[in-house]
Amino acid sequence: MSDTHEEAHTGPIKNPRQLLVTVLFSFVLPVFAIIGLVTFVTSGNKPAQGVANPEKAVAERIQKVGMVEIRDANRPLRSGEEVFKGQCAACHATGAAGAPKLGDAAAWAPRIQQGFETLVHSALKGKGAMAPQGGGDFDDTEIARGVAYMANAAGAKFAEPNRPGAAEGGAAAPAEGAASGAAPAPAAPASGS
Repeated sequence: MSDTHEEAHTGPIKNPRQLLVTVLFSFVLPVFAIIGLVTFVTSGNKPAQGVANPEKAVAERIQKVGMVEIRDANRPLRSGEEVFKGQCAACHATGAAGAPKLGDAAAWAPRIQQGFETLVHSALKGKGAMAPQGGGDFDDTEIARGVAYMANAAGAKFAEPNRPGAAEGGAAAPAEGAASGAAPAPAAPASGS
């Protein structure tokens, strides 16, 4: 009786040859299949599907991760109105997220009283729901010009600033020169007493 009982509980592998075949199919074959797939994927130049120019496809795949954009610092500054239309109008034309509307003197009055430099700082660094505007399509001086345009539409008398060190424009109001980062005029030499 014990012989039939042991026979019923044995597994499908009855001899060493079956064990060798099972090990081969279970472990060795999948390892070789994985090695073959890795070799296939990493070998040779395979053009992307539907690409007529394989060299261009390779150049696109190996391009650098980051790109540097060099802007022309000598290009003419855009006017405050252009900056307003390109950057500020989305919120300041409609009053979205509590932004003071263009030309609304009552909403702009407390902001104008804080001074041009404070307004420019808020525009560049962000305030409340307004995101920082520095580093976008417009440089800091152009953002300051946009601030001057919006504030002037509400009754302020700010002059559009020029680039720091720019000789164009002549005399600017003192608050605007300080806000735009213009260098102060050299002092006259002091006469000795």
